[in-house]
Amino acid sequence: MHFNPYGGAAAQMAATLVNLDRDCSPERLLDVLRTLDYKPVGTLDAGGARELLEWARRLERVFDDPRGTVGLVNELLAETATRPHISTHDGRPPHLHFAPAELPTQERVRAYTAAGVAHAVCDAPDRLGRCAAPGCAVVYVDTSRNGRRRFCSTRCANRVHVSLHRSRRGADEG
Repeated sequence: MHFNPYGGAAAQMAATLVNLDRDCSPERLLDVLRTLDYKPVGTLDAGGARELLEWARRLERVFDDPRGTVGLVNELLAETATRPHISTHDGRPPHLHFAPAELPTQERVRAYTAAGVAHAVCDAPDRLGRCAAPGCAVVYVDTSRNGRRRFCSTRCANRVHVSLHRSRRGADEG
């Protein structure tokens, strides 16, 4: 049995939402939810998109200090329509939903992502983070085997390591 103790898909969705442009359109948000295999997607108008992007700004604080945001995560949970229940739609095996399917998309996504970051903060807060590369603001959920991720991508890691190598080499030559 595979069990992801880092908030699973819900925490990943939270990170993805945080990393979106602040002026993301409702259509782009729906495409992101579809890409993440969130079901049922539903619809999203401009007000719902704005609400979801504001929510993402609040989720962002959890990635900056997972251990210090228990109060914030409790606030996020209290503000959502979190009512866990088991669902079996679309031929999928039984799985948890955190809000009734008839609620607007933004409310269901808020409940889902709040639950995801809550699981991560409780189970493995060190697995939530922000890229350590200067100038990069991307957040991530570390699902690596050793849990030592510091960068959002190999590209950022390589850029930092090459820069460090060049600065050390320059110091050695001076």
